[in-house]
Amino acid sequence: MKQERPPRAPEADVGLLLEGTFPYVAGGVSSWVNQMIRGFPDLSFAVVFIGSLREDYGEAKYELPANVVHFEHHYLYEKREPPQIRKVVGDEATFTAVEEMHRYFRAPRAHAEGRALFRRLAPELAGGKLKHEDFLYSHRSWEFIAAQYREFSSDPSFVDYFWTVRTMHTPVWRLAEIAKNLIPCRAYHTISTGYAGLLGALLKYRTGRELILSEHGIYTKERRIDLFNAHWIPDNRVIFQRDPTEIAYFRQMWMRFFEGVGKICYDAADVIVSLYEGNRLRQIDDGADAARTSNIPNGIDIARYAPLRAERPAETPPVVALIGRVVPIKDVSTFVRAMRTVVNRLPDAEGWIIGPEDEDPQYAQECRNLAAGLGLADKIRFMGFQPMTEVLPRVGVIALSSISEALPLVLLEGFAAGVPAVATDVGACRELIYGLTPDDQALGAAGVLVGIADPQSLGLSVVGLLADRDKWTAASLAGIRRVETYYTQEQMFARYRAIYEAHAWQG
Repeated sequence: MKQERPPRAPEADVGLLLEGTFPYVAGGVSSWVNQMIRGFPDLSFAVVFIGSLREDYGEAKYELPANVVHFEHHYLYEKREPPQIRKVVGDEATFTAVEEMHRYFRAPRAHAEGRALFRRLAPELAGGKLKHEDFLYSHRSWEFIAAQYREFSSDPSFVDYFWTVRTMHTPVWRLAEIAKNLIPCRAYHTISTGYAGLLGALLKYRTGRELILSEHGIYTKERRIDLFNAHWIPDNRVIFQRDPTEIAYFRQMWMRFFEGVGKICYDAADVIVSLYEGNRLRQIDDGADAARTSNIPNGIDIARYAPLRAERPAETPPVVALIGRVVPIKDVSTFVRAMRTVVNRLPDAEGWIIGPEDEDPQYAQECRNLAAGLGLADKIRFMGFQPMTEVLPRVGVIALSSISEALPLVLLEGFAAGVPAVATDVGACRELIYGLTPDDQALGAAGVLVGIADPQSLGLSVVGLLADRDKWTAASLAGIRRVETYYTQEQMFARYRAIYEAHAWQG
């Protein structure tokens, strides 16, 4: 009798590692992920979503494409039963390596052995000599935490220090568990450093498969902005101990943690992709090996947006749209203030804020209150998520007031539909508006660039475009030419296919 072959374990060509994006958050990076999966229908994808708490995310905003053969989601701060309390000594040699790893994080350039150290520690996190219970209960762990507090902490509360360390490090063991149980993939592709990047490093060292990193924004920079404004981080110094020029110690701890995690990902990644040269140089400055870095700008489906040009009315609509999440990093409040300047000069103008408000409801309410306080309640519409193809024909100018961006898709989509932009001078916005190379610059300006947190300049620049038909038309044509020449999805897909073929199909 012929023996039946046991079924093969499910596997995927590419394991996509995502933090706080697709499929539960709309727009931006999530749109790019959706575009990438659908752009490679001949490849199979395993998608791993990592979030903070389950209640922070609602229903999925995207339907999983057919070539997603595996999907799992994990919430790193979801309450779980801790390991059973028991007396644990802790492996001396392993904790010595942990100490060396922390020295590496504090001074990476002075300790070149960091990559080898993490490669050694990674297997010990999932059932080895550095299990979660070793971290939580071992005598050696207590000694290490107490010694670090005595040597470095400028905050007087050891209790807060102890629990900050526990909260900060516990997700590491959850990620090790995920890495241990994920289905086999031929390569791993993380869309950020942070927790997703750490998962990528753990998978790289566990499986030997290659790791690709694509950073849209610089994760450590954006986390630094978030942490600087976070209200949940304690500062126990009395007022006489506080120096206004110093960042509170626990904020510094969190910032260093994500810088260290970023360095682990850079060390592990075989390919490190940025969207534009400024971010590539930032990656190198943060510890990435220059030889493994490259730039691949975003590309969009021109055929999807070009027909929208014919749907536009004969006269430019006096509508200014901010398209993005209603969160502080997008500086929506500056857009609201700019609209006061716009409406003062163009009374028929409207401001549309198009994007989800659920990520930071308190900030969203502050923006609504600001609009009402400025007498703009009937002029500014908070519209939530809207399909771009329905919005763009009704918009005169796209406004981007962000304090941090990479290479924003929303500007490219607007250009393809013939909509010029006014944007802050962040990320790649300068090259998108004015061009990068001499040939690119010769295409003309696709709008206007303004400074960060300058509502008057933002408002006046919007008025300058809406009120001058010739200037608006020239900017519209420049944007169309630029996106069709340099930012097509076919160009982007070709670059990524070359990476997959060179790095993902080894063995």
